[in-house]
Amino acid sequence: RGPGGCRGGRTDMALRCAASLAAGRQPRGPRREGTMRWSSAAKPSAVKINEKASREKILTLESMNPQVKAVEYAVRGPIVLKAGEIEKELRKGIKKPFTEVIKANIGDAHAMGQRPITFLRQVVALCTYPNLLDSPSFPEDAKKRARRILQGCGGNSLGSYTASQGINCIREDVASYIERRDGGVPADPDNIYLTTGASDGISAILKILISGDGKSRTGVMIPIPQYPLYSAAISELDAIQVNYYLDEENCWALNVNELRRALSEAKAYCNPKVLCIINPGNPTGQVQNRKCIEDVIHFAWEEKLFLLADEVYQDNVYSEGCQFHSFKKILYEMGPEYYNNVELASFHSTSKGYMGECGYRGGYMEVINLHPEIKGQLVKLLSVRLCPPVSGQAAMDIVVNPPVPGEESYVQFIKEKESVLNNLAKKAKLTEDMFNKIPGVHCNPLQGAMYAFPRIFIPSKAIEEAKAHKMAPDMFYCMKLLEETGICVVPGSGFGQREGTYHFRMTILPPVEKLKILLEKVKDFHIKFLEKYA
Repeated sequence: RGPGGCRGGRTDMALRCAASLAAGRQPRGPRREGTMRWSSAAKPSAVKINEKASREKILTLESMNPQVKAVEYAVRGPIVLKAGEIEKELRKGIKKPFTEVIKANIGDAHAMGQRPITFLRQVVALCTYPNLLDSPSFPEDAKKRARRILQGCGGNSLGSYTASQGINCIREDVASYIERRDGGVPADPDNIYLTTGASDGISAILKILISGDGKSRTGVMIPIPQYPLYSAAISELDAIQVNYYLDEENCWALNVNELRRALSEAKAYCNPKVLCIINPGNPTGQVQNRKCIEDVIHFAWEEKLFLLADEVYQDNVYSEGCQFHSFKKILYEMGPEYYNNVELASFHSTSKGYMGECGYRGGYMEVINLHPEIKGQLVKLLSVRLCPPVSGQAAMDIVVNPPVPGEESYVQFIKEKESVLNNLAKKAKLTEDMFNKIPGVHCNPLQGAMYAFPRIFIPSKAIEEAKAHKMAPDMFYCMKLLEETGICVVPGSGFGQREGTYHFRMTILPPVEKLKILLEKVKDFHIKFLEKYA
């Protein structure tokens, strides 16, 4: 019973008591001394539903966690919010110079029309609804994998929690995959941690690495341009971001001398102990050669840095003469002095590659040379989130344990995989060529990943107008592009860039014909933009 004998919760109580007062009835009197009751003299005006509370909110912009407030994530920032508003207006019938918003801001393959890999979906379907294991519509190799995954689940159900590190048999499959990929370099399932996409693993490793105060606060070296997950995680954890710049004039190459400069300067104000590498690059699309990776590993060994290798685009390599080399493999081949000492965490995901299964949030990290006591601390940290999504774990298993020659699904699987990758390679070349035909735009070769990051010339008049609107010049440019064409891309300032240069990131995922239309629209817009602000 509520105050005054009225039943129900507070809102229900207020409504009932208000009704009683309106009818001339008095709420029941107090039953116990010292208990607050409705006064028999209460006036109807004293009970007002929807009246604004007089006291201040506990959580405000001033009182919230300042580290969270400092977080920025450009990939889903103001441009994307504006795109959402425009979509609502289009649905209401408000006229625009275009009929749809093309969201080229994010690497969401299936949202852009890419078809799922049949075998992966078959196995996940069988795991989700095991009754289908009796169906003749599913191939035996898919059923075999589904049964093995389900046997690793509590109660043979995808709906049960798993170990915090992930299902053991899937971690074994990941280790086997790494050994095959790296030409026999050993991998221990105990060093494998299944994660909620690669992002979860990256955040967890950073969380356990960051410590200290003042000049001893951990510094994290990240490439510029970078994927905004890194700057966001660094802000949230109140660590120190240490920028090293990729060489745009040399196809976004990583230069060790630039690493030395960044490290030397950072030592004056923090304790740099983490070096992040994205290979193939996001947003820049470069693929690092073997010599570059060797130089980076030697630098990390020499300077006692913990290496983070973001390798989620390892299947996405397009340019002739380019090849993906894992940091783990090169580290091993450099000899025991390096392999037994350099601490390395490498990451992979179901979201990119040929799979494009972003929504399953499947991923893994392999962490080698961890101190045994830290290993226990990492497992403890991961156990707080109980376990990664189990359907995502199952999807990750199919990425690392696909059909092999001789199995009935192999031919179809290879056909689908090669179709996706060949299509991406074609679109990478198309995008590079078309951008480089636009006056005032330059695009480096898209060696890998799934984005273009062209450099754009913005006239001084446009820069002044952007300042008047309190916008970065490339944000102003991208906002105009969205408003006039319906194309949503991300300004380069959200990824970082050298002072005085401007870029945007655009995914190459739309179907070829739609991509051609998109690029033509960008061309027309850019020429008009230059004419207007020249």
